[in-house]
Amino acid sequence: MIPVFLGATLLLYALVFLRPGDPVAGLGGERGLPEAVQQQIRAQFHLDQPFFVQYLYYLKGIFTFDLGDTFTGRPVAEVVVEALPITFQLALMALAIETIFGIGFGLFAGMRKGKFFDSSVLVLSLLLIALPTFVTGLVLQIVVGVRLDWLPVTAGRDPDFISLLMPAVVLATTSFAQILRLTRTSVIENVTADFVRTARAKGLSRDKVTSRHVLRNSLIPVVTFIGVDLGNLMTGSIVVEGIFNIRGVGGTLFEAIQRGESVTIVTMSTVIVLVYIVANLLVDLLYAVLDPRIRYA
Repeated sequence: MIPVFLGATLLLYALVFLRPGDPVAGLGGERGLPEAVQQQIRAQFHLDQPFFVQYLYYLKGIFTFDLGDTFTGRPVAEVVVEALPITFQLALMALAIETIFGIGFGLFAGMRKGKFFDSSVLVLSLLLIALPTFVTGLVLQIVVGVRLDWLPVTAGRDPDFISLLMPAVVLATTSFAQILRLTRTSVIENVTADFVRTARAKGLSRDKVTSRHVLRNSLIPVVTFIGVDLGNLMTGSIVVEGIFNIRGVGGTLFEAIQRGESVTIVTMSTVIVLVYIVANLLVDLLYAVLDPRIRYA
């Protein structure tokens, strides 16, 4: 985890450092800032130092929990604490939706390979994968939010569970289709496996064979995808937050990129990297629960 964290943050900081333009010069707009003020800001944010010195200052800030201030004087930690819970709640809601419905539909389709339901969900999943997220979001806003008036069209600055429900569904659509197809394929492979035939020969009921043997072994590749997808949902929320006017990580990142605030950009990106790393660690630990061979080894 440590080498991945250091490598990812170094790469992110390098990309931001190589960004064209001078963020300090752009703070004053068309009139610009006096040269003395610009030098003061550069010294405050270590922008007058070489790249690796700036990166070491950034690492020091992470380990000492001193992330510095934005160009407007607001602490970066305060910005992160305000934006992260909203995006994390949105990502967890989307993860729950895609996991429950994706595994359920995939299991049902895999156990009925070649039948009408199986063909229907394959077409539906292909359609959801092909549709861009912003198209799905705009369609649901018009149909569900405006015409049917079931859910709020936008979430606003202080969203609750109901206002985040539609954005979570939009965010989960593509991953739901992928989990559905992955679960279906894995179930079809395991249904004809030798251990399933042995379980049936021992007289186990269909439900026990499906839940204890087919589904449990089919979840191993699905869990891998879900673990990685948590980070993808947080990055994918940038588009969804823009559509539904949510003040989360996506909106904060967009504004920071426009202003050239490298500290805010890298800090938000580092949080997403940490989510990726922790999620993959949890996936590795879940392997031992799902696969007895790993646990016994």
